[in-house]
Amino acid sequence: MTASSAKAWLTLVGIGEDGVTALSPAARAALAQARLVVGGARHLALAGPLEAETIAWPSPLAAAIAAILARRGTPVCVLCSGDPFFYGAGSLFSAHVAPGEMQCFPAPSAFSLAAARLNWSLQDCCLISLHGRSFERIIPALQPRARILCLSWDDTTPPRLAALLCARGLGKTKMTVLEAMGGKRERIRETMASNFDLQEIDSLNLVALELPAGSGALFLPRSCGLADNCFETDGQLTKREVRAITLSSLAPRRGELLWDVGAGCGSIAIEWLLAGPNNRAIAIEEREDRVKMIKRNAATLGVPQIEIVLGKAPGALTNLPQPQAVFIGGGAGEARLLDAAFAVLPAGGRLVANAVTLESEAELLRRYVAQGGELTRLEISRANALGSFQAFRPARPITQWCITKR
Repeated sequence: MTASSAKAWLTLVGIGEDGVTALSPAARAALAQARLVVGGARHLALAGPLEAETIAWPSPLAAAIAAILARRGTPVCVLCSGDPFFYGAGSLFSAHVAPGEMQCFPAPSAFSLAAARLNWSLQDCCLISLHGRSFERIIPALQPRARILCLSWDDTTPPRLAALLCARGLGKTKMTVLEAMGGKRERIRETMASNFDLQEIDSLNLVALELPAGSGALFLPRSCGLADNCFETDGQLTKREVRAITLSSLAPRRGELLWDVGAGCGSIAIEWLLAGPNNRAIAIEEREDRVKMIKRNAATLGVPQIEIVLGKAPGALTNLPQPQAVFIGGGAGEARLLDAAFAVLPAGGRLVANAVTLESEAELLRRYVAQGGELTRLEISRANALGSFQAFRPARPITQWCITKR
């Protein structure tokens, strides 16, 4: 017994469909010694019969935290599916219980079980949970020749995935539905997305996807600068080339928060989120119709977690969490807005402002002279028909000021 386990009063036990017999001796001992056992109804049945007091998980799970913390110092066992710290309840308890007070005995996760059944290398797979999460999060993971292990919300997830794949030109995707893995009810069935007809799917399931190369399929590129037609817009759109340079200037890093001020259709915030699954973005937009458009674009492009504030900056920026980067696409010439955005940034934070009008450009020039940073002129021309010939037609030039706070 380690020093930490000697002090631990809370034990997290991962349990699979094979029940108590598959638990380690240490996990079984912790379960037997517990005065209180907490878990889903399925978990409690798998661990039964139990002599201890039991609590079935409420919805939301966080509602049970107070009752569990009230037992601090007495043995409590929490039953979880598979590995409690892999899309499980472990992180929920970590926020309330010190490491020395808690011990964990994980079981194989659903992802590990699926990889073992399919003979897939787990490190080469994309692992996604749609359990309690937005369905659209799967979209960025749909890549040529990808292998995806997707934990389902319930029995409706596999047919919904098949419909999405077909809609994106990926009907040739091989789908394997693995149900109730590890127990007597385990079942594994294969189908093509275009021919999906599986019935009576167990609510406890995981879907494995093998995507084709997909010539003509709709894949989101990994680089920044999505094609303009990826976005619904009313004309208020940072065009692809300028958007790619702007994202490069904003320099997204893992887990950082962006404020996209004057977001328009939300293209900058959306691509910031696509840069990393842990990134956060708040789109600030004063027009309600554009707020609705941002929500639609975010769902279509697989980042429904975008946060949106309806209001006019700088007033709408009050009480927002501190960002690591701010983009100003609308209002770059407003001194109060630029002051407020720069003031809120921490050391190392980046401010990028794009100006189209001469007035806004003059304000950015003034700040560049006073504060430094980088001032760049972006001029893009595209080939267009000119009678029976082709000629370059220039877009409006963009002046971009980028500064990192010291």
